[in-house]
This record gives sequence, C-alpha cells and structure tokens, in this order.
Amino acid sequence: QVQLVESGGGPVQAGGSLRLSCVASVSTFSTYDRTTYAMGWFRQAPGKEREFVAAVNWSGSRPQYADSVKGRFTISRDNAKKAVYLQMNNLESDDTAVFYCAADPDFTTIPGEYDYWGQGTQVTVSS
Repeated sequence: QVQLVESGGGPVQAGGSLRLSCVASVSTFSTYDRTTYAMGWFRQAPGKEREFVAAVNWSGSRPQYADSVKGRFTISRDNAKKAVYLQMNNLESDDTAVFYCAADPDFTTIPGEYDYWGQGTQVTVSS
C-alpha cells in the first residue's frame, strides 16, 4: 500500500505562483522500492470531473502536461525523497481546484488508471 500526502496549496492572486509537493510513504517496506511508479497531478473544480494536469515517468525524462497548463506548470520528482512536485506559475482563476497527486506503475494521463491517490490540496486563485 502506498500513501500519498500533498501539501503546498492555498490562496494566491492571479499571476502568482505556488509549488505543490507530494510525498509517498509505504506501509510495507518492499512495495515502493521494488516498483517504479509514474506520478501524476490531477485537479477537480466544483461541479467538474477530475482532470489531468501533469504526469512524469519514473526517471523524470518524460513529463506530460495538459494543454491548459503548458508553459505555466512544471512537474518534477525526487525519487530519493519519494516526492513529486508541481511548480505552478502565472496562475489563473480557472486553476482554482483541489489538486491531487497519484501514483501508478504504468505511465498514463487517465485518472481512472491510477492506483494510489492523495487526499488533495486546495488551490484558490483570486482575480
């Protein structure tokens, strides 16, 4: 079992920046260290479905982004710390949502294919 904990959300004005962090912990020692996990960030605004934001493969060499965040958001990871980050710049009011990190052995951008999820962190962008 893999637990994911996000942090770094909060209120911010339009045009500002936030950096989200997600740290993984494992309840069984062998699980995380024997599996290479892709990591993704997703978000869900009120009344909307959860949507893909960014994802990165185990080595960090293949980041992918939703069109709506390209050029503004950057995903990165530090496997030694079991962490993934989302640097968000030039935030817009449409970015307001609960942001979730997720982990899965397969590299995918589809929310339903991720096995493990964090509890989410709220990002609120005011104009």
